[in-house]
Amino acid sequence: MNDMNCNICHELLHGYLDNELDTATAMRVAEHLMRCTDCKRRYEEMKVLMVGVKEHAPYYEAPASLARNIFSTLQSQTTPADSQWGKIRSASQSWLAPTFSAAALAASLLLYVATPSGEDVWVDEAVSDHVRSLMVEHLNDVASSDKHTVKPWFAGKLDFSPPVYDLSAQGYPLLGGRLDYLQHQTTAALSYGRNKHIINLFVLPTIEADHAPQSLSKRGYNIVSWRQNHMRFVAVSDLNKSELEIFSQLVQKGM
Repeated sequence: MNDMNCNICHELLHGYLDNELDTATAMRVAEHLMRCTDCKRRYEEMKVLMVGVKEHAPYYEAPASLARNIFSTLQSQTTPADSQWGKIRSASQSWLAPTFSAAALAASLLLYVATPSGEDVWVDEAVSDHVRSLMVEHLNDVASSDKHTVKPWFAGKLDFSPPVYDLSAQGYPLLGGRLDYLQHQTTAALSYGRNKHIINLFVLPTIEADHAPQSLSKRGYNIVSWRQNHMRFVAVSDLNKSELEIFSQLVQKGM
């Protein structure tokens, strides 16, 4: 039973939008949004605001001199006790250095392993968007199997033109499309079907170099991600891995 009320939902919406909630809580929010029109409207308004801030708010990068000035100030504010310990620190550096270096190396390796790669961030968010699109019954903003209907629908809503293919002859019929968000970037989400399974194909521009397809599984879903012709593609589905890879190959050949 979902005991979530509107007040609790409002408090969780920011975390829900940023994919910061655990799976169970995210599902409770999604179920509440399916039933409550007021919370659903607030959710949609927050999405629009988030994208607007991302696209139009000015960003100012702190100058490198700021960090230098801060460290310089800290170093100049030493106490007599600091000076007393200076000799001890100097004497201990010679035998502490190897130990510290080993510890630093171990910490660096741990941080490297624990920190998700750039691609992992995109994949994790794509899986969350895929699940959300099914739970809140918002799979498509434009429902059509005609690419000449779906592709023009994105005109004026995106600053790029996503490739849209009719793959019904190959067994992957186009179902429609919608606007979604990955890493706070407005994204084209195309939906395809395959034997009662749903495939979400997320498409957005990138300045990164082309990258061959990568297949992986997360949270019970299969994912294929790649970059091609300055576009990032992430296909997500509970479809079996081999069929999703075939779908991804069909999309790549269509370009």
